[in-house]
Order: sequence, then structure tokens, then C-alpha cells
Amino acid sequence: MVNDLVADALTRIRNASMRKLEVTELLHSKLVESVVKILDEKGYIDSYNVVEADGNKKFIKVVLKYDDNGNQVINELKRISKPGRRVYKGAEEIKRFKNGYGTIIVSTSKGVLSNEVAFENKVGGEIICSVW
Repeated sequence: MVNDLVADALTRIRNASMRKLEVTELLHSKLVESVVKILDEKGYIDSYNVVEADGNKKFIKVVLKYDDNGNQVINELKRISKPGRRVYKGAEEIKRFKNGYGTIIVSTSKGVLSNEVAFENKVGGEIICSVW
């Protein structure tokens, strides 16, 4: 049984990317789906879709993205807030990451947002992960 589905999803994406796999499967939850949606919007993955398996279980199939030379698009995918240590930041503190080349994914009162959208809406929240 996996306790932290987000950390498991990030690890599966990271490992599949290092092994140059085309597709990886993630365990489904609304939070994981929101994180994957932001990764798709920001161009870190090609696409994703939610697949229903037998017994009312759902999986998220993620198609990974590579550049023209076959290198990973995701350089680093890091879980920030963990079940044992939650990390919260205000809107001003999440303005930019890696000089605009990276993205911080934040769980706010207005849903799961990227750092740019959270800053525009002037909301802070729990820092889920960082990607660049």
C-alpha cells in the first residue's frame, strides 16, 4: 500500500524518464491527476489519459516527452511538501523558480496551480513539487 501517491507518481515519472520509456502508469487520485495536468500544460510530458481498469480502479497513463536528441525534458522532479513535513509559502514567495525555467506546483484554496498562476491570483498554499 502506497501512503504518498504524489511521491509515488513523481518517482514513477522520474524512473521511466531515466530509462527512456515511452509510457508509464500512475495510480489515480484527484491530486495526482491535477499535478499531471499541470505537467502537461507546461510541456514537461506529451499527454496523459485516465484509464479505468477492472474493479473500479483507475490509472493515469502518461506519455513522456523527449527532445530531438533523445534527452529527457524533465531535468529534475522533486517532492517538496511531504506527509511528515508540510511546506507552505505565500504568493510573494513562489513568484519565480529557476529564473522562470522551472515550475512549482502549489495546492491552493483555488485548486492545484502552477506558481505563475498562483502569483497572478495572489494565493499561496502548500508546495507540492518543483519541476525544471
